[in-house]
Amino acid sequence: MPAIHDLTGPAGRLEALLDEPSTAPRAAVVFAHPLPTHGGTMHTKAVYQGTKGLVRAGCVVLRFNFRGVGQSEGTFDAGAGEKEDFAAALDYMAAKYPGLPLWAAGFSFGSWIALETGAADPRVTALIGIAPPVTKMGYDFANTRVSTKPKFFVQGESDDICPIEDMWKFYGALPEPKELVVIDMADHLFDGHTTEVGEALEDLLKDFHG
Repeated sequence: MPAIHDLTGPAGRLEALLDEPSTAPRAAVVFAHPLPTHGGTMHTKAVYQGTKGLVRAGCVVLRFNFRGVGQSEGTFDAGAGEKEDFAAALDYMAAKYPGLPLWAAGFSFGSWIALETGAADPRVTALIGIAPPVTKMGYDFANTRVSTKPKFFVQGESDDICPIEDMWKFYGALPEPKELVVIDMADHLFDGHTTEVGEALEDLLKDFHG
């Protein structure tokens, strides 16, 4: 069972859960959830299953509710404040696990937050994006597009928010190193395919040392 590890963010308390592997962790991951205004929380199925996959790969994972979600204090800030929340979570994990590589992960809106914040943070050594909304208006992936950090992506073949053709175009322009797993028949929320998200992350990261 994950342990409650609430932390203090710029807008107040951030409700959080910490999932630890059964052996000594080899990386510390902060995992961000989808758009709060569309019901995204740290309990969203793809976030839950993605967390489990990373834990199976030997990572300790912190997932948390952005400001204004669940028991987290504050109000939705359309990205700017959520990036500050994510940075606070990175600070927490860096302090709690100072000897471990620090990775940034997220799903949908959360992947934008994680990728952009993680790409700009020198402590973060790997970027993990699940269904990043790379062609949605208002989401600027400027930091990610030039980052030479290892980048790992999981995408649904039938994503209705970010069509797979757009994802391939975005992915093709990114600097190496990078990897992309496409889940057959999966839509943006991976309905009916969330366990495959966890399996994909486990496969991508289990042998990665960065």
